[in-house]
Amino acid sequence: MTRHVDSAGGMRNPTSVERRGDRELVVTRTFDAPPSTVYRAWSQPELFQRWWVPKSVPGMSLVSCELDVRTGGKYRLEFAAGGSDTMAFHGKYIEVVPNERIVWTNDEGEEGAITTVTFEDLGGKTLLTFHEAYPSQEALEEALQGSATALPEQLGQLGDLLSGMEDLP
Repeated sequence: MTRHVDSAGGMRNPTSVERRGDRELVVTRTFDAPPSTVYRAWSQPELFQRWWVPKSVPGMSLVSCELDVRTGGKYRLEFAAGGSDTMAFHGKYIEVVPNERIVWTNDEGEEGAITTVTFEDLGGKTLLTFHEAYPSQEALEEALQGSATALPEQLGQLGDLLSGMEDLP
């Protein structure tokens, strides 16, 4: 299964979503920014929180964003969905190569995936590959019905942020 989705409705920078086998999901998108800029948007909390939450989800916000993006570092994201209850996602970075690769665990449950994001230089542009390896087919199926459905929109929002990054400090 491969789908090409563009959150803007066109094909300028489509997001490709591909299921590989029973336990893997691969999402790719090319950005009009160098890897160092795309990496910054993934590794600096003040930038990450500007694009990670899908705008199409009413009332959802990222109320806490702690990212210690280094090998051995940890992250914790806390979301609110309009009420007083929040949900947290957390894990650790198991490999970080600045401007090239970030690998992390998703430790909020037994069915958490290992996520790898790579930033490939395409002469001033970046091919981003988001790869998730799930511990079971059931965990992948659950993600395909839930969180993974938002990835094209999230990466579209990242593209919007990157288009204005030259204006950011």
